[in-house]
Amino acid sequence: MTDLIRLTAAELAARVAAGDVSAVEVAEAHLARIDAIDEKVHAFLHVDRAGALAQARAVDDKRAKGEPLGPLAGVPLALKDIFTTEGVPTTVGSRILEGWIPPYDATVTKRLKEAGIVILGKTNMDEFAMGSSTENSAYGPTGNPWDLTRIPGGSGGGSAASLASFQAPLAIGTDTGGSIRQPAAVTGTVGVKPTYGGVSRYGMVAFSSSLDQGGPCARTVLDAALLHAVIAGHDPMDSTSIDAPVPPVVEAARAGSVAGLRVGVVKEFRGEGFQTGVMRRFDEAVELLRELGAEVVELSCPSFEAALAAYYLIAPSECSSNLARFDAMRYGLRVGDDGTRSAEDVTALTREAGFGPEVKRRIILGTYALSSGYYDAYYGSAQKARTLVVRDFARAFEQVDVVVAPTTPTTAFPIGERADDPMAMYRADLCTIPVNLAGNAAMSLPCGLAPEDGLPVGLQIIAPALADDRLYRVGAAVEAAFQARWGHPILEEAPAL
Repeated sequence: MTDLIRLTAAELAARVAAGDVSAVEVAEAHLARIDAIDEKVHAFLHVDRAGALAQARAVDDKRAKGEPLGPLAGVPLALKDIFTTEGVPTTVGSRILEGWIPPYDATVTKRLKEAGIVILGKTNMDEFAMGSSTENSAYGPTGNPWDLTRIPGGSGGGSAASLASFQAPLAIGTDTGGSIRQPAAVTGTVGVKPTYGGVSRYGMVAFSSSLDQGGPCARTVLDAALLHAVIAGHDPMDSTSIDAPVPPVVEAARAGSVAGLRVGVVKEFRGEGFQTGVMRRFDEAVELLRELGAEVVELSCPSFEAALAAYYLIAPSECSSNLARFDAMRYGLRVGDDGTRSAEDVTALTREAGFGPEVKRRIILGTYALSSGYYDAYYGSAQKARTLVVRDFARAFEQVDVVVAPTTPTTAFPIGERADDPMAMYRADLCTIPVNLAGNAAMSLPCGLAPEDGLPVGLQIIAPALADDRLYRVGAAVEAAFQARWGHPILEEAPAL
């Protein structure tokens, strides 16, 4: 049974389909792993044992009847606690939604269930996806399985940690400024931010509507592609959903070649603040791409230096609007309603008690940026900078097929190290934010361990909008070459829990 938790999602699905193992056995093995170690890791906020076993039994029943199974049927998954799940708590890592039970499924949740994927539970996250370390969760931080005293990234640290600790073979995250890719980088896993609009946001609690994007998390590139194909596609319930065919991501992952591709390296993604070991591993990855037959092209994207500042005006501005709905009048926490206070007072007391410090900081910043007299100077200027980022990417993709960069400037830092320095925390997303501003697709996958601390380093691959398949083509080739060089997947080097 314990061997099941070490298999890839593709391997598990094949074994379930062949009848070598039941979906219930697979689910039970992963639930046992959660019972054994999650008290230390704290990847999950809620484990839906009964629901997971019921979904697994449904897959086994379908197989027994000879009905066709999806390519991931019977495979367990950890779902970030930002997607509504009928009958299961959805808190978004916040006290303001503590105990809320949604009456409906998000489109992503619905598609997972229809595919026969077994949802184990909901994972920990920075409150309302605002953070880069999962320290901003109202329910306590998650530890990085490589070193439980260090952060697993954020905001989707729970999803990444569940993969790296072998509690789930698949997970779902969301990426507003790097919240899928940055946790993947620091935990030695694979995370993909699809093209904006490629995966439905219906039922995904909004942080910054023009930036938020759900996506797949896994331990291999192929597993991520298989999951991507399940959750992607047009959704009429989401006005930002792209009405276009899903790129052939699975086929690209199975092909895995970079021969003849032009790969861009952006000079602005290095320099001060970048850990020496991270840059060493990145440079080795670039050299590996050359060895595999890619042409490497040096690029300059000057606007990327303004991307961080632009993001931290645009995202808080949109969050100040989106979070206005949490007013204690309709659902969630309600504080001070003793019959003597006005609705305005109840709303103020509820927000004071329900929102954490980082959420309050961003609401205040965003409200200020949108206020009369400051809108053009701050929010308007940030949108102009965003346009420049889009143009720099467009020029880059006229010269190259994909761009590569470090996913994060450093490896995982100790829990609490940046708690009193928001700007240091924000700089963790330095390399990922430009992708969200432009709406492009990007992937992070492991490219080795930093020599200073033995912790994972991520290689980021960036493709134009609707060219998500390029990520998987390049990612699969790099993954295969690195594993051939190392002799095993990188997670085999992680300390045992």
